Amino acid sequence: MCPASAATNASRDGREAVAASHLARWLGLAATPTFAVMAVLTAILGGGPMDMLCSAGHGSLVGGMVPMYLLMSAFHSAAWLRLIPGRGGAIR
Repeated sequence: MCPASAATNASRDGREAVAASHLARWLGLAATPTFAVMAVLTAILGGGPMDMLCSAGHGSLVGGMVPMYLLMSAFHSAAWLRLIPGRGGAIR
């Protein structure tokens, strides 16, 4: 492999890595509102058979799909917290 083509491949790999990094950041931001919307829709429309399947105990406050979506939304909120001024790591 000639040095010129190796440099071209390295440059392309660098651009692909930067693009993948930006995509991962934006997907991290998309997770929290997506799970929050899923929790609201499930609470309004009802979970149906999947809610029965995922519910540990019927009538339990910690069982079912709505609490699961709320927890997933909370766990994925780190990307949003990094956007708060003074925390650094903002999406550019």
